[in-house]
Amino acid sequence: MNTQEITLLKDLLANAKNIIIIPHKNPDGDAMGSTLGLWHYLKSKGHNATIISPNDYPTFLKWLPGESEVLKFDSEYDVAIRKIKEADLIFTLDFNDFSRTDRIQPYLEAASAKFVMIDHHQSPSDYATVTYSDATMSSTCEMVYHFINYLGDTANITKEIADCLYTGIMTDTGSFRFASTTSTTHRVIAALIDCGAENAAIHSNIYDANSISRLHLLGCALKNLTVLTEYNTAYITLSKEELTSYNFEKGDTEGFVNYGLSLTGIKFAAIFIENINSDEAFVKISLRSKGNFDVNLFSRSHFNGGGHINAAGGRSDLSLEETTKRFEELVKYHQDQLVD
Repeated sequence: MNTQEITLLKDLLANAKNIIIIPHKNPDGDAMGSTLGLWHYLKSKGHNATIISPNDYPTFLKWLPGESEVLKFDSEYDVAIRKIKEADLIFTLDFNDFSRTDRIQPYLEAASAKFVMIDHHQSPSDYATVTYSDATMSSTCEMVYHFINYLGDTANITKEIADCLYTGIMTDTGSFRFASTTSTTHRVIAALIDCGAENAAIHSNIYDANSISRLHLLGCALKNLTVLTEYNTAYITLSKEELTSYNFEKGDTEGFVNYGLSLTGIKFAAIFIENINSDEAFVKISLRSKGNFDVNLFSRSHFNGGGHINAAGGRSDLSLEETTKRFEELVKYHQDQLVD
């Protein structure tokens, strides 16, 4: 952020405001960690802050401090709509286009409030009064830490804020192993631990909270793993029948795509998951890569999605079988990028 943006931000926050904080649909650890971390900070400064999530999120995130105060738009829309209309300021975190909020989108477009965007994805839309966008950052949670630092207030980061921000940085960096993890990221993590973040407990809360059905679903996913050796590519499929038979719950497939990428020699991995709800037929796609293969561009070009160079998402309105067939055909056109 430049000096002008910081000054504008301080002016916006100079007096107590009605503030709404919104993550993207199907929020992950970074989305919930950043929104809750910012919520705790703004509350500590006297603001009337509310988080409105487009929908629910995985159980393994529900230990986060303050989580019980989050409004879910899909089940509490009357209250949520009223609060959006009454807002003076709206923070959008971990996304950069209103379309990522699903049913909240028209209410954001009609809102009279000013907007502040904090996000680390590419190609931000131009809707915010203050846009803090940096695609080189490891996570939105790391950006919220820097945001607080720009306001000269890191001395007031509480344990609750630290736990939330640590969670999002840890999950979005794959426990600090992705290329987006920088020396600055580690310095932020160290500062958060000094502020009280319980790193070992946070890791356990996220990764040691498996149900037996989730582990059985993982076994099914690994059994479905297909390796395209000649293209250094691997992909996993999960049908809605398989999801149902293993009692799928939101968040159960988190991280499954990384198993394909863990294979020796694999540079590009994907997972294709049928939507389990009968009201809408589509295939959810997660893409991961190593090195310079740009899955953000791949997803934007072929699967109505996007994200980062090495991590992106998308969707297909074709059947699961047709989607994987199309994927295999597309991969052939990228052979020169995937094979040394």
